[in-house]
Amino acid sequence: MKAIITFLLLSVCCSSCHTLRRGDLLFHQPQNDNHITHVTQGTADHVAIYLGGDSVLEAIPHQGVTVNALSDVLQREDGCYVSARVRGVHVEQSIANARKYLGLPYDSVFLPGTAAIYCSELVQLSYVDRHGRLLFNTIPMSFHDDSGNITDYWQQFYDLHHMSVPEGQPGSNPSDLMKRKQVVIKKQKIMFATRAL
Repeated sequence: MKAIITFLLLSVCCSSCHTLRRGDLLFHQPQNDNHITHVTQGTADHVAIYLGGDSVLEAIPHQGVTVNALSDVLQREDGCYVSARVRGVHVEQSIANARKYLGLPYDSVFLPGTAAIYCSELVQLSYVDRHGRLLFNTIPMSFHDDSGNITDYWQQFYDLHHMSVPEGQPGSNPSDLMKRKQVVIKKQKIMFATRAL
């Protein structure tokens, strides 16, 4: 059954995949708001780097910074993936920068630094222009709701880690990257994800 679903999924996605270019970003948009989108004022909770063919480079829990098959990524979560082209990027240098982080663990507490990396941080630290300058500056991290209060989820999350919530620390998030002027969303190129049965 899983093989059939994979085949059908790839059949649906192939018309979109051929329009992807190396260095494009893939943003995951969940079907419903979650604890990430709730505090980042956006619709994306993950971002991956398209390497070409059936490969993406990404930072994910339990695997860290790794290369995965696009066909596997599309089955991982509910919702859809939206592709985006990055203007002004030096593609090969940016991918080479991202590859330097391969093997690092996933940063589940979203702190600044390069001992561990989370998905949008990988993009923020790696993408440069032709002069080697970072395309994406950091922003203050947000763990609060529309009223400005830290949400219960994130307060409890950091309490379990015996840490203060890093509200306002420099960082990034997928939804913010989607809104950057350098990022051009290809709305017509939506790749739907589904869970394997």
